[in-house]
Amino acid sequence: MSRIDDSRDFIPVRIAVLTVSDTRVASDDRSGDTLVERLEAAGHILAARDIVTDDRPAIAAQLRTWCADPEIDVIISTGGTGLTGRDVTVEAHRDVYEKEIDAFGTVFTHVSMAKIGTSAVQSRATGGVAQGTYLFALPGSPGACRDAWDDILRLQLDYRHRPCNFVEIFPRLSEHQRRK
Repeated sequence: MSRIDDSRDFIPVRIAVLTVSDTRVASDDRSGDTLVERLEAAGHILAARDIVTDDRPAIAAQLRTWCADPEIDVIISTGGTGLTGRDVTVEAHRDVYEKEIDAFGTVFTHVSMAKIGTSAVQSRATGGVAQGTYLFALPGSPGACRDAWDDILRLQLDYRHRPCNFVEIFPRLSEHQRRK
């Protein structure tokens, strides 16, 4: 069963938050604010924050820039994961991923089902890894950001979480690049 092992020290993670929207600005970015409040309350570090429009190349470019930054461990985007024509965040993430974390979307759907029922099928939340950086794409609602953080990411980004967590395998995410 999942638990926090208090014999291990907490390790803060450096997280970038990217809001994807054609209409949001910093003063009304409630989903981005929700993520920042929660990650900082958990003891993590806000490494960067930005807003980009629903433009696949622009989203992918920002993700790549942050993946190349050694001061960023995790990128969480919010917005653009739905089914409309402008929802291209998932495609932009997949343009960047080296490996997709398939179960992230499945677990997010499970969490969402408990809160919003079958409406959860309209989300395409996704997760992956690129250049030793974790990337997660969440829906653009503050509620979805709360659910993803509180029920998945808060635990997986806590080194003390057992039986396993994302933090403990950070050193191995890029091991394929060290082989000769």
